[in-house]
This record gives sequence, structure tokens and C-alpha cells, in this order.
Amino acid sequence: MFLKRYLAHHSITVSRYLLGGDKLRNSSSATTQLSPPLLGGGHVRWMSSTSYGEPESLKRDDPSVPGSTWSLYNIRKVLKASTAETTEGFACIQTSCPVCHITPGESPSPGTAIKRENIYINKTTGNFTCSACQYLGRWDHVEKFFVSSSGKSYGGKTIQEIRKLRDAFLEAKKQNVKPAVEFPSGLVEVDETIAPKVCHKLGLNNIPPASLLAISAKWDSKDESLYVPLIDVESKMVGYKVLSVGPQPYGNGLVERTVPENNCSGLVYLKCSTSHSFNIAKPNSKEHTSAILVLSIIDLLALSTAKINATAICLPHDLKALPQQCLPGLERFQKLTLWFNYDTAGWDTARNYAKKLDERRCTFVRPTDAHPTPAKAISQGQDLKTIFSKAQPILHQSITTFHSLRQDVLSDLQNIDKVQGVKWKRYPTLNKLLKGHRKGELTVLTGPTGCGKTTFMSDYSLDLALQGVSTLWGSFEIRNTRLASTLLRQMAGQPLDVNLAEFDYWADEFERLPLYFMTFHGQQPIRVVMEAIEHAQYVHDIQHVIIDNLQFMMGVSEESMKHLDRYWKQDAIIASFRSFATRKNCHVTLVIHPRKERDTDELTTSSIFGGAKASQEADNVLIIQDKRLTSVRGKKYLQVAKNRYSGDLGIMPLDFDKSSLSYAQQKRKKSEPTPEELIKQSDN
Repeated sequence: MFLKRYLAHHSITVSRYLLGGDKLRNSSSATTQLSPPLLGGGHVRWMSSTSYGEPESLKRDDPSVPGSTWSLYNIRKVLKASTAETTEGFACIQTSCPVCHITPGESPSPGTAIKRENIYINKTTGNFTCSACQYLGRWDHVEKFFVSSSGKSYGGKTIQEIRKLRDAFLEAKKQNVKPAVEFPSGLVEVDETIAPKVCHKLGLNNIPPASLLAISAKWDSKDESLYVPLIDVESKMVGYKVLSVGPQPYGNGLVERTVPENNCSGLVYLKCSTSHSFNIAKPNSKEHTSAILVLSIIDLLALSTAKINATAICLPHDLKALPQQCLPGLERFQKLTLWFNYDTAGWDTARNYAKKLDERRCTFVRPTDAHPTPAKAISQGQDLKTIFSKAQPILHQSITTFHSLRQDVLSDLQNIDKVQGVKWKRYPTLNKLLKGHRKGELTVLTGPTGCGKTTFMSDYSLDLALQGVSTLWGSFEIRNTRLASTLLRQMAGQPLDVNLAEFDYWADEFERLPLYFMTFHGQQPIRVVMEAIEHAQYVHDIQHVIIDNLQFMMGVSEESMKHLDRYWKQDAIIASFRSFATRKNCHVTLVIHPRKERDTDELTTSSIFGGAKASQEADNVLIIQDKRLTSVRGKKYLQVAKNRYSGDLGIMPLDFDKSSLSYAQQKRKKSEPTPEELIKQSDN
């Protein structure tokens, strides 16, 4: 009886720990902040904890990391008690800004209209976006400025204190406001005269020239490029897309790019007309309650030919990311249909985007050969309205049938290469064994101490990041500066300390990669780490999370786990990462040290430290075997010990290039031995 009660108590404790309720989450004193980036701007970011007593001069109130001082209940409570008008939407809460154009303690002159800017508060992150200047801040920055409708008070603060806080807020806001985006000089507005010529130059033979007028396009006759403005919820231009003819993998084709390259809050709106007249759709227009989201301007223009009662909207960064600043511009639509590339990448991205947009209002055109993107559909003579009518809800019930899964199965069969995942360019042997890097999987990497697990994993992740896989690094063993230096050297293929003249070039290239770093170092509670990972996945659309290594997260005891031994703790941590990978459709790679074994013995899946849960939950188990420790002619190689996708097992030789710190495979000459022969030689 005592044993049953003991096990039941531990099971409840683990369950509460994995669920991570609001009470547990809000009780933490450790908040996360964003430290200065490694190389300046770009995609490279730090995700950190302030529990180490970081100097105040280095801390930044950045909204791109989660905070612990807000809850949706508290936001609703404060807004309900205030005098501000509030409208709650699917993803955001709209209200008047309590800071801009309002001085605490002063009443407006009679007959003077107060100019009130709107702010949109994200219901998932607690961040707010100012509609006037696109400033992105945290809820706790503006919470104190809302006046109670009953006592006209500011939460116990005096008018003088609130004015000082307002001045400090406006000063910080002024420093972080993005500069206005303008078109390059020399552009001409596309009118009825030049629209047909533009369509001919760009090969838009199936596109009505009048649709270019509806999106306020401009033409650069010198570079033969089409410029399309991206507008925010207040109809202000905050960026633009450029469409031109350029080189493609299979010849010349249309190339599209966005300015700015990341975190653009603008969208392109175009009404799908039931006639041959085209009108530009405004962000705050209430004429249509249904919208079709596409990834490119060419698909947007193609939808102008469809007789559908909806607004076509082009997203700013295609499959890369959907910034939370874009969500206010989509709030007025009751139904959203996501019509993305007809491959698995488009389907995966649509599911992630739908979670941001509220899955209840989202449907998706299933990716099959019969349901291509709008531009391809009209080039093949297909009816867009017919394809649109077959859109299905993304959110399924708990129980489903094969009829509901039929189109998904067909899509997987027709896009088998995309289903297999992203291919490695540096490791062709891994492509033969693992087939590719797939979302939603859990990979475990282990190997002897000092065998190069971190070095290999940095090279492994860099290969994927260079192909657009957004990656979040959690390095608990080594500092981020050293990790970033290794990644930069692996990218350059040479030591930069002796080639300093090339540093700026490679640093600029490295900044463009979708790489993010958590600044946790040493032992950390799993709850704090998971909060940062969950937030980064939502804000930055992370596709690959790396934890190096798992044992460093087991040293800090939490109230819910203080009665558990280290094996129970490790199982709980692995279960939380397994759940995250499945729920968020994100690949998670865990580096785990093996148990201490004799150097002469090969490592197996049973050698992973802890219980059997790591190898059981993992989709892939990679083991670095180092025969150099026991044999003069011994070799080091990577063993694929588990492969749940295809079942193929095998080895990949690891030849280290010291100058580039890389294990990238080189083309083997005919006279060189095969991997199997290398193993036999090391055994002898």
C-alpha cells in the first residue's frame, strides 16, 4: 500500500510539472530578457534569463522574449476597469493607447478633438503594437497608464510619477521606432497605359493588367522590376515587395523579395472580383468577412480573376515567418483560407500560421497536384473557385476517419521528397540513411566526452540554417560567443583570426541566417527554458531546437520535482520536449552524455545516460563512436542507431578538418576505402 501511494504521488507530481499551469508559471521570479545580438542586426538573437544578476546596463526591455508579469485575465481585467474602448478579436485586443497624445492630469480644451492611436495587444505573447508607429512593446510597459473608470487613479501612483514614467516611455519608444520605408527614386506609377507592357515584360500573360492598378504598383523601367507596397492596419506603407525576372534552378523565372527582409508588418490586399473591375481592398474595410492568404504577388494577382466573394491577401515573408505585427490587419476577417504551396512545407507552415491566427476560423486548400497554387492553377486552365470550394478546416476533431485523412495521404505520396524533409548538403550519407531533417521529430545525439558532439552539432545545424531552417540554439555548456565563433568559422571554411579582412563579409552573411541563441548557461529549470522555447517558436517560427546538453537542466530543483530522483527528472524533461516537438511540429535535438563505460566497448542506445525513455521517445538516435581511443589506426564515425522514419541504420565517417572546424564530407576518390572497410581496419 505504501509503495502504491508513493508511486501515485510521484505520478501526480510529474503530471503537474509537465502541464506547467498558470499558477506555477506566474510564480516564477526568473524572467527572460533579450541581450544585445552577437553581430548587430539580422536574425541572430539572444534569449536569456535575468536570474544571474545581469547588470542593469546590459538588460533590455525587448518584447521578443517572454515576460512573467502578464496574463490574459489581467489584461482583460485592467481594460474592463478603465475608460478605454476595447474590442477583442481572434488574436488581438484592440484599445486606445493611454500614452500617446494624452498627458496625465490634463483635460482637453472644450471642442478640441483628441487624437487617439490604437494599440493591438497580442493575446498569446502579451506584446502590443502601436498602429501609428509600429512600435512593439510589452503589456507591462503601458498597463500603469490606464485610468480606472471608478476612481480616476493610476494604480496608486501620483500624477507627477505617472508623467515621469510617460516621458521615459515616450523616449524609449522614440529610440525604437522604425524609420519610414519609402520607394526608391525613379519609379513610375503603373497606369492603364503601361500596365499591359509590364505584364508582358514579367510574363504575366494570364493576369489582367488592371489588377496592377488595384495594388498601387510602381514600375522601374531601368531594372524592369515591379514594386508593390505593403500596408499596415492603418493603411500606411511599411515596406514593399519587388518582383523581377531572375535566375531560377530550372532557368529564368520571377524572383520576389521583401523590404525589409524580416519583421515587416505590412500586407498586400486585393479584392477578388465577381466582375472585371478591380478595386484595392483597405485593411479596415468591412465589405468582406472572408480572406484568402497567399505567399506571393503572382498568386495574389491570379486570384483577381476568380469570382470569389473574398479579399486576397499576400503575406510579407512567404514560408519564412508570420510576424505578430501582421495579425491586427487580419482581425476583421471571420474566415481565413490559407492557399499555400502544394507541398508538405506549405502544409506544415499553414498549420503553424493557423495557430497564430486562431484555428477556428482557418481553412486550408490541401496540397495536392489537383490543388496547385492560384498562379499555377490558371496556367493549367483550372477553375480557382472550384479549388477554393474544396478548402477544409485545419482544426480536426479528436476522432477522425480515413475520408478526412485521404487528401493528406495523397499529398504525402505526391510529395515524397518534401515529406522526407530538408536534405543535408554537407552530409550526403545522412540523406541516404535518415532521408532528411523532418519537423515534429525528436533526435538524440550521444558520444564519449571530448569526441566533438557540440562541434558536429553546430556544423549539422549550420547546414540546415543555410537552407532556411530557423534554428534556436540552447548551449548550456559553452558560451554563446564561442559557439557563434565556431559556427562563423564553419560557414567561412577558414580561420578568421588570420583573415580578419574577411570578417565583415562573413559576419554580414552570418547575420542573415535564421539563427537564434538562448543565453542560458549552466543549470536551468526546465520550466524557464520551455517558456523561452515556446515563445521563440511562436514569435520566430522556430523549426529546429537544439539543447546541448540535457544533463545541465537537471541540477536545479523545483518545488514540483524536489521529491524526484535524477532519473525521474530526466524522464520528465524528455517527455516535455517530446510533447513540444509533436504539438508545435518542431524538430528537437537533444545532446545527452552517455553512461561511463569501458573505452573498448562500443556505445549503444542502452548507453544513453538515465532510463530507457530517451531512446524510446526519440525518433532518431545518433551515436558518435570514437575508435581512436583504443586503436592507433582507429577512426571516428557517426552511427545511426535508430531511425523511426525509414528504419535504415548505418554509419558515416567523421573526418575532421581543423582549419574549418568541420566534419563536412568530401567527395571520396575511387581508391579510398568504403565506410565498412574503415570499420574493419579499426577493429583489426
